[in-house]
Amino acid sequence: MALFKKRTVGKPGEWYYCLEHKKVEEGPECPNKDRFGPYASRTEAEHAMETARARNLQWENDPKWHDAPAGGRNEE
Repeated sequence: MALFKKRTVGKPGEWYYCLEHKKVEEGPECPNKDRFGPYASRTEAEHAMETARARNLQWENDPKWHDAPAGGRNEE
């Protein structure tokens, strides 16, 4: 018998989007490594993938993230 049981992190009333099951979950259903969240509402969690896509697009187009390192580098 195990003395310590690993529990997922989260509480009822917190909403998550599970990347493994591709569904919205409330509270600690899946491991933290497999989910986005917590979100304040079910609706926010339902839109987690769209939010992530929009944030990724912002990041990819942010000129601060595309600075050439000192000494320069050639990109083809």
